[in-house]
Amino acid sequence: MEDFLQINWGPDLETSCRQLVRMAIDEDLGSEGDITTLGIVAADARGEAQIVSRSDGVLAGLPVVPIVFEELGWPLSWQPLLQEGAAITKGNVVGRISGPVRAILAVERIVLNFLGKLSGIATLTRQYVQAVSHTQAKIYDTRKTTPGWRLLEKYAVRCGGGHNHRSGLNAAMLIKDNHLAWLTESVRGNRLLAAKRAVALAREFGSRLAHRVILEIEVDDLEQLEAVLPERPDIVLLDNMSLAMLCEAVAIRNNLAPEVELEASGGIDLSNVRMVAETGVERISVGALTHKAVWLDLGLDWGSR
Repeated sequence: MEDFLQINWGPDLETSCRQLVRMAIDEDLGSEGDITTLGIVAADARGEAQIVSRSDGVLAGLPVVPIVFEELGWPLSWQPLLQEGAAITKGNVVGRISGPVRAILAVERIVLNFLGKLSGIATLTRQYVQAVSHTQAKIYDTRKTTPGWRLLEKYAVRCGGGHNHRSGLNAAMLIKDNHLAWLTESVRGNRLLAAKRAVALAREFGSRLAHRVILEIEVDDLEQLEAVLPERPDIVLLDNMSLAMLCEAVAIRNNLAPEVELEASGGIDLSNVRMVAETGVERISVGALTHKAVWLDLGLDWGSR
């Protein structure tokens, strides 16, 4: 089936990135600039520095570096030595920056913050992707992202080999537990009827939109699953189900509606994602990709190798 929009580097992502870069510049340099460097480094001093990995991981965020330079309007040169999504080891030189020493020192932390954060997400994503590589399951992110950083964080997931779930509430229809809880009140507490009605209502509304959108519904038990499968949503999200329940859910789906894809979510981490994938689900969504990733340790050193 068709998938959610996948985030690649392009105009929308660049616009979002530039907004964040401007905020980063303002909070770090303000109107006075780097007063320490201005006080001790000559205005005509020039040099070359390299960004070096202090640990193993996966690289993401390289296109951000020249954007930082452009937004500041400073004559800095950037030479990336590795590619986005590259596996790197401690000591690898990621790229070189040359130009006025004052400018290099002023952009150091801004550049490292972007690269470290995005590379950390890509690194964690790669670990999940490798854990399920022997199965048909794909790893997806969620909307548990840092406000304002969503597109960049989802881009980093892609650099790590993962896939993007919907980018926002306007990008796909996902009927969640609170939607169903609200609708259940209107059908005299009949939760199964509420689930079926929710799919029908969502599909009718979706048919009036200018373009087709993916329709997904969340269920938390097998009874709900059996109720909604005949309605043929594109995806059914299996929330916080045990491995045994996931296996049974796959069997039920295969029997009733084999064209509907299943997504496992909730309580999934690196200790159990392999077993979840082996149940036969097509999709596994993991909020931890973006909200629990540890930044990759990168540093800036003077000189070249």
